[in-house]
Amino acid sequence: MNSPDKPKNALQAHHDEDEAEIEASAAPLLDHLTELRSRLIVSLAAFAIAFVVCFFFSKQIFNVLIIPFVMAVGKTAEGGDPKLYFAPLEFFFTQVRLAVFAGIIISSPIIAYEIYKFVAPGLYKREKRAALPFMIAMPVLFSLGASLVYFVMMPFIMRFAVGFEAQAGGDAPADYELLTRVGDYLSLTTTLILAFGFAFQLPVFLTLLARAGLITSEFLTKNRKIAVVIIFIAAAFLTPPDPFSQILLGACILALYEVSVISVRIAQKKVAAARAAAEEEATA
Repeated sequence: MNSPDKPKNALQAHHDEDEAEIEASAAPLLDHLTELRSRLIVSLAAFAIAFVVCFFFSKQIFNVLIIPFVMAVGKTAEGGDPKLYFAPLEFFFTQVRLAVFAGIIISSPIIAYEIYKFVAPGLYKREKRAALPFMIAMPVLFSLGASLVYFVMMPFIMRFAVGFEAQAGGDAPADYELLTRVGDYLSLTTTLILAFGFAFQLPVFLTLLARAGLITSEFLTKNRKIAVVIIFIAAAFLTPPDPFSQILLGACILALYEVSVISVRIAQKKVAAARAAAEEEATA
């Protein structure tokens, strides 16, 4: 028969084991600052290398990004290729912006890994295992959002823009002609990619909050109506002023919200199961 103090002592022993695990990896403040500096240097070096490589191939990257524009506009009336216009030095600065944008995306896995390695000594073993799926899910979800922009959003937006030119009939007092500038096109494309890419992180963000005990699936379900309003307001600010892109982004975020409810519910069950297992082990 267990003594009354045994469960309490077992729980305290389990807590002491976790504390000892952190204390064993603790280091003086100077060592932490030195490690932080080395992590920052690696992250900046990864970005710098990615920036140089992306700048060297910036024209090729831009040629890939303008495929939706070329497919939407098609050949000119004379049978030539569609044209993009730029002001003096605009194309150069566009290359720089494109290199920064692509460099951040390419170096982000290394930067995320360095951040994880810096904070990992302060995590329990179970927290380290729980962080791995999120690190894998984040770039996958960002890629899904970027793919949606590239294959669906940009072709539709450019066809929508070209449609205004086609609407000019013979009796119109003036001709309509689409003059797309390099900088404007790249700004639109990168803005949408970032908007959709970060919007697709919603399940990861909400699941992390759930694992930290800050939200529950019941809270998300109860406030669904408020979330719908906030989602479509955010979609209106993050997308160009056309109904299709706003509705598509809002619908995607809303679907991700519902996925988040399921993910949060699963996370709650795992946290509850882990606590129950710890209490059962402590009382055994």
